Amino acid sequence: MHIPLPERLRPKRLNEFIGQAKIIGVVGSLVRSARESGFFPSLIFWGPPGCGKTTLARIIAAELDREFFEFSAVNTSIKEIEKIIPSKGQHSLLDKGAPIIFLDEIHRWNKAQQDALLPHVEKGSVVLLGATTENPSFSVIHALLSRCRVVTLHQLREEDLRTVLERGVEAIDRAVTDEAKEFLIVAAAGDARVLLNVLDIAAHLTAAGPIEAQAIEDALQKRQLAFDKGGEEFYNTISALHKAVRGSDPDASIYWLARMLESGQDPLYIARRVIRMASEDIGIADPQGLVIATSAYEACAKVGMPECALMLAQAVVYLAKAPKSNRLYTAYGKAVKDVQEFGNLPVPLHIRNAPTKLMKDEGYGEGYDYSHSASGEKKAGIVYLPDDLKDRKYL
Repeated sequence: MHIPLPERLRPKRLNEFIGQAKIIGVVGSLVRSARESGFFPSLIFWGPPGCGKTTLARIIAAELDREFFEFSAVNTSIKEIEKIIPSKGQHSLLDKGAPIIFLDEIHRWNKAQQDALLPHVEKGSVVLLGATTENPSFSVIHALLSRCRVVTLHQLREEDLRTVLERGVEAIDRAVTDEAKEFLIVAAAGDARVLLNVLDIAAHLTAAGPIEAQAIEDALQKRQLAFDKGGEEFYNTISALHKAVRGSDPDASIYWLARMLESGQDPLYIARRVIRMASEDIGIADPQGLVIATSAYEACAKVGMPECALMLAQAVVYLAKAPKSNRLYTAYGKAVKDVQEFGNLPVPLHIRNAPTKLMKDEGYGEGYDYSHSASGEKKAGIVYLPDDLKDRKYL
């Protein structure tokens, strides 16, 4: 039976793990602490495909010598997991510490399923290692998230992929041309699994002799267009989109949008960011921008990819062409600063509601003029800010 190359080369210990140096240092500290105290926190691994989430979970279990159970949220129910959670009378699983449950693609579980897992994590019956490619803030319920530590993994850097590739070349015992290596590193787009799988396929598609770039491209079926040779992480690409919109460049905006969508990014994630752009960078210069951005989000939610690509394109091009203003953004920042500095300043009496006689007797609402300003301007003589901030100008 042929074992795929990524599985054959999967690291077994922390010192074999490639990349994510900062994260590995943190995990190593947690492992060392757990060996002494017996406590290891539940973690949520957040990162793109092929960055090492599953491998890291398996390594943690091996380093701690814990019972390890691996599930995928795609085809697992909470009942299946509960079958292996030890009860008070089951000492065999608890002798070495709480068993580790790895739940891949945890974002695919709905709120009710995640809620059912919560008490087991809260009681410490299990250590949960969840993995997700989506932002946990949006995909994991707050109660569960608050009981876990989020560990953010990034796409592997080019130098990390080179190390992975050299291990793969050694494992297949075949020569690979420099051109083929460079092409494979770029095409893998930070995904070690893609890199090793493609190398494995190319080795089986070609006869003896060096593996050429054409063999790599044949194994890929198509060039990976998601990331260029610099290997930017996905959040750098959304930053490029945001800055292109802010810089009023519709051509660059539609390019970066296409880069993200063609790389398989969640269109709703992009749409949420586009909504933010509409208020942060266009704001009151063109209030219609927020309407269009919100409509694009709704359209994406209804029709999905690939159809919704045009809706997003329409929104980003509109925003790129729209007049720009960050007055709302800066004004809100100033207001937040005052809130943090001055705390809960009292509401001026004259603009307080006075539903009872006692409140009226205390001066609530006294002197407030209900009539509206015909021109829509602020009415003269009425102060709406707390006394300590009465002269503040945010806009």
